Amino acid sequence: MVAGRLQEKNGFYYIVLSYTGSAGKRRQPWIGTGLPVKGNKKRAEKMLADTRKDFTIPKGQVSELSPDMAFSDYMRYWLKMMRTAVTETTYSSYCFNVEKHIIPYFEPLGVTLAGLQPRQIQSFYLHEAETLKNTSILRFHANLHKALKYAVRIDLIASNPVDKVDRPKPQAFMASYYSAEEMEKPFEAAQGHKLELIIQLAAFYGLRRAEVMGCGGRPSTLKPRR
Repeated sequence: MVAGRLQEKNGFYYIVLSYTGSAGKRRQPWIGTGLPVKGNKKRAEKMLADTRKDFTIPKGQVSELSPDMAFSDYMRYWLKMMRTAVTETTYSSYCFNVEKHIIPYFEPLGVTLAGLQPRQIQSFYLHEAETLKNTSILRFHANLHKALKYAVRIDLIASNPVDKVDRPKPQAFMASYYSAEEMEKPFEAAQGHKLELIIQLAAFYGLRRAEVMGCGGRPSTLKPRR
């Protein structure tokens, strides 16, 4: 998906797309909407979103990676690159963060890779903080920093905008534990179930979720239940 924005001219809305051709030249075609500026902002924004989604860069002008590509598309590219660079569990986490949170926030903004500003990233954190804990936002922060660090390394952008954003502070983890009486309830509920033994072992050894699933992780420090 190419980047794009709305532009007012002579009392009408125009769609201005932006992409970099294979020769490295920036191209910004204008497309008329036929919509007067007054009272048509939402309709124009819908046309912009549809045009960006359906627009195909003319053959011979495609540049897979460029500073003017949509930031959301760059994040999709980065995800593909990470597919074989990290473990399956880590990649699954990256996909969830990028596809469910980062892209849905930034894509409607129409921001390009080179045009991404620290203030926009900070606004994203504040937006997510309305419904999520800082631990989740720290994961988004790590993903954005890693992705944009790569963009700096291959000379797509001059600096990493995440470096200029305040990193969310981690929240202290307050662990809670089941009493012996409380553990009797899941034991009773699991009787005869195929997961009964797994639940008993997890409780007895204090296993973490990753350890129960066989995904590794540090050994548990909890003592066996007596």
